[in-house]
Amino acid sequence: MYKSFSMELAGRTLTVDVGRVAKQANGAAFMHYGDTVVLSTATASDKPREGIDFFPLSVEFEEKLYSVGKIPGGFNRREGKASENAVLTARVIDRPMRPLFPKDYRNDVTLNNLVMSVDPDCSPEYTAMLGSAIATCISDIPFDGPCATTQIGMIGGEFIVNPTNEQKAVSDMALTVASTREKVIMIEAGAKEVPEQVMIEAIFKAHEVNQEIIKFIDTIVAECGKPKHSYESCAVPEELFEAIRGIVSPAEMEEAVFTDDKQTREENIRRITEKLEEAFAEKEEWLSVLGEAVYQYQKKTVRKMILKDHKRPDGRAITEIRPLAAEIDLLPRVHGSGMFTRGQTQILNVCTLAPMSEAQRLDGLDENETSKRYMHHYNFPSYSVGETKPSRGPGRREIGHGALAERALVPVLPDEAEFPYAIRTVSETMESNGSTSQASICASTLSLMAAGVPIKAMVAGISCGLVTGESDDDYIVLTDIQGLEDFFGDMDFKVGGTHKGITAIQMDIKIHGLTRPIIEEAIARTREARLYILDEVMKPVIAEPRKEVGKYAPKIDQVTIDPQKIGDVVGKQGSTINKIIEETGVKIDISEDGRVDICGTDKDMIERAKEIIISIVTDIEPGQVLTGKVVRIMPFGAFVELKPKKDGMVHISRLSDKRVEKVEDVVNIGDTVTVKVLDVDKMGKISLSMKPGDLK
Repeated sequence: MYKSFSMELAGRTLTVDVGRVAKQANGAAFMHYGDTVVLSTATASDKPREGIDFFPLSVEFEEKLYSVGKIPGGFNRREGKASENAVLTARVIDRPMRPLFPKDYRNDVTLNNLVMSVDPDCSPEYTAMLGSAIATCISDIPFDGPCATTQIGMIGGEFIVNPTNEQKAVSDMALTVASTREKVIMIEAGAKEVPEQVMIEAIFKAHEVNQEIIKFIDTIVAECGKPKHSYESCAVPEELFEAIRGIVSPAEMEEAVFTDDKQTREENIRRITEKLEEAFAEKEEWLSVLGEAVYQYQKKTVRKMILKDHKRPDGRAITEIRPLAAEIDLLPRVHGSGMFTRGQTQILNVCTLAPMSEAQRLDGLDENETSKRYMHHYNFPSYSVGETKPSRGPGRREIGHGALAERALVPVLPDEAEFPYAIRTVSETMESNGSTSQASICASTLSLMAAGVPIKAMVAGISCGLVTGESDDDYIVLTDIQGLEDFFGDMDFKVGGTHKGITAIQMDIKIHGLTRPIIEEAIARTREARLYILDEVMKPVIAEPRKEVGKYAPKIDQVTIDPQKIGDVVGKQGSTINKIIEETGVKIDISEDGRVDICGTDKDMIERAKEIIISIVTDIEPGQVLTGKVVRIMPFGAFVELKPKKDGMVHISRLSDKRVEKVEDVVNIGDTVTVKVLDVDKMGKISLSMKPGDLK
């Protein structure tokens, strides 16, 4: 039966239709927020997938261009692979929902969000976040919800709930927070150096709004929710744990994992696993889950060491950062390079500068965002973790890490008028043992400064972890988590920022949410660590951006012309501009508002091109002294090209202060000469003089 539910949310109506479409899905919510329409569905397989030790959850965000009245480009004229925005949206939906599914659930689950209509002031991404939660809650899929999500902006110090497009454009904050009934379960933020305390208040403002949405979801579930289905548990049998403990004592496991070298630890675990495989050779049913059992044994050991004994696997103190190092100029021919090392995590970042014409063009649902000037790309090759596998291009994780570092750096980039370049930074992961995304922020800052990009402030990133006990007040926050603490811990709380404040946050957790004291402590810890990295590690290497771009980077000069004279610079079928490019070797980009970017590696040629362009758009008037080239000689005088397709004539009597018998006695075709404009008649004919007396 078709039922409709509505609530007012940030001044707009949110409507959820249940039973109207997609009735064969386990759960379906036909979402309307303003004029934005998204179909969110949740489906699950009947049986668990065999041979896996993880929960197989897939989240999709399908951007249909018909939703904004566009036909896709390309030969096929249909949507292709998911855009970067779609990937990032799917990740934001995944992160708060994944912890709420049973840990021993192995059935395939797909959350699909089909964007069918877009109201610019009602975010389809946000609508899909709510839709996925609602579709799962009303389905028969086991899920410990509900959860809700709210976006917060800030204008003039005031928080804005679910800001419109116009408000987002001037907001100092783009914060997304997901909550359960009691706790915050996900945070994603980009901000313009927002102070920590302001960010905390914004997070809990969103948490308050989420409680109202959860009440709304409860009414839908009460009327339309299906009973949750039973499932085949894939939990490791307790008798297997008992048998393992009889062979490998807790002390032996603690010794195996207590090392600061990742490869040594992995070798220790490999030996333990082989020992157990030999012991259980006759028990096939145990061998199939032995890997998961060893993993769980490691996890319990590490968590006990940290929570009860305050011992970290690599021997560090709870607030201690791993050994740090920074350097620049590793690569001689690139525009800028910087490397940042934190323990066994190492990122080499390379900065490339280009004319604005090479900015990335975007073809998505946001009509206000058609291009991107700054691009940060992150690569994670298998050798960085000592493994071997073929490269298949960036996956969702790589796209997400690149976007996080990009978000952290955008607030400090110079504006286009000050620095008219498109900028690309690429983070190559040399080694990985936790928090490579935050090392990417540090390495990017180094390479940008080395490339001569006048960033407004240095940015650093750091991550905190968490291990919790049986109660809300039984926990410990860890500064700078390594891979093992991330895998076995409960939280990865990443914060990027400057001395002044936060520029980016991404929080992933594996439990059912965080209390306010945990969030406040994590933010305080990351600030303390961030300032140490900025002042003690990065600043001694390069304290401020270089004053000029490097010799191998393109140089860009700008000139602004009357937009009505753009055609004069371009010429018929591009003849004029192509001639300038051929003569000087520069690249020229002209915007509709009359801004001309001249790009090249030779400063003299850039200046020459600029002079030509200025001469083209400058009206020729009597009294001007100009430089031009002799293009034609007649018995009565010489014709001088003052600008493309604009000649003036120097009469033979004006070639010199002395009597001239033949024009060729003074000038020849191709000579560059300085002339003074004597007259421009009604027909546009220009009379010139080369007499030294006239040139004074």
